[in-house]
This record gives sequence, structure tokens and C-alpha cells, in this order.
Amino acid sequence: MLKGEKVLLRALVREDLDRLVLFNNDIAVEVAGGGDPPLPQSLARLQADFDGNIGKGDRDGTSFAIEAGGLFIGQCALFQFDPIARTAELGITIGDHAYWGRGYGREALTLLLGYGFRHHNLHRIWLTVNATNDRAMAAYRTCGFREEGRLREHVWSDGKYIDFVYMGLLRREWGRSAA
Repeated sequence: MLKGEKVLLRALVREDLDRLVLFNNDIAVEVAGGGDPPLPQSLARLQADFDGNIGKGDRDGTSFAIEAGGLFIGQCALFQFDPIARTAELGITIGDHAYWGRGYGREALTLLLGYGFRHHNLHRIWLTVNATNDRAMAAYRTCGFREEGRLREHVWSDGKYIDFVYMGLLRREWGRSAA
């Protein structure tokens, strides 16, 4: 649906679930994404949730599978929409380690930001990230996000307390960074 040079953002399909369950059960992926604490997930439960959502018959919403070279590598979404303030939260996970640190997440972010600002007329997109996730924070800053707040030692992750960081991007800032 949304195509960049490296990635395609499209609807999640049932065939993606075999890889998604691997990502959701990968401790490194969960810790990087803020899974506090990481919890196991069975393929059967993931399939049941997927089938339940499909059974509702509505559109898939603002959740996207991230595909690179025909391979499902992660997912991203906009959620927590506030229609009055025109804000939404952004989340992204690249689950396949082979695609970490190579610009795939950054391009997916760029596509998702354009979608949110252009098609949903959002004023601000925000996110939260563990302060130890340097790779993600660098990608967010490259896309124009600014740190807006920090909750000190707020998250218990991987055996220690770490800071929880709020970052945000205003539409007018995105317009400058996208030029």
C-alpha cells in the first residue's frame, strides 16, 4: 500500500504469522521494543487473535506489515488517535535481526509519518522508547523526532531499571525534515 525504495507497508496477512510469532518470542526483539517483561506467545493464540479481527469484517486500520524484498520483516502502526488534538502514537518493530541497522526501519518510519500527516491530517505523532535502545532513538531523531520527556528508571528491562523516553514530531517539523 505504501511503497518506498526498500520497504512496502501493507496489510498483515495470515501467512505472516509464522514469522511474527518468532519475532514476538525473540527476547532481543522484545527487550528492544520495551516488552516488560517478555512473555511467550503461541502461534495458536496469534492465529486466533488474527482470525477474530478478520471476522469483524472492517478495514485493517492503521497497522502495517513491513515487507522487504518480498519478505515480512516487521510491523508498524499508528494508534491512540486523539481526534480533537489530532495526535497519534507510533509503534514499530523490525523483528528480523538481519534487517537491523540497515535503514529499513527508518524508511518504514518515513512512510508511516507521511501517511499520518498527509492522510490523517495529524498535528503531532509521538512515541515511547526505552532509553537503552540507541539504534531506535537514532532512527527517530533522523526522522525529526525530539525528546519531549523522560521518566527516570521507569522500566524494569533485562535485569535493570532504565529510563523511558517520550519523543514527538509536529507536522510543521516533519515538513522541514522531509524537504
